[in-house]
Amino acid sequence: AESLALRKEGGSFLKNLRQHRGLTQRDVAEACNINYYTMIAQIEAGSARMPPDHFVTYAKCLGVRSDLFIKKLMSYYDPITYSGLFGNEHITMADLLID
Repeated sequence: AESLALRKEGGSFLKNLRQHRGLTQRDVAEACNINYYTMIAQIEAGSARMPPDHFVTYAKCLGVRSDLFIKKLMSYYDPITYSGLFGNEHITMADLLID
């Protein structure tokens, strides 16, 4: 239950980031070479996790630092490992934005 709640929170974060950049789910799917934009909808809804092999491409599409983006995703997708590595460090959307 807690992992689903975290995934939903992560999905909301991704949606906010995408909307901040003025991109549609279809834009992101095409940029990340994901065949179905509905996969983006599932990730943003928290019903699916972003595949790790898409992390860097997704970050580039959203115009954010990939290292911090992956770290932020880890806080949602693998909170125990995140906590072990980084404690309670909090990364905000402002931290991620390159421009």
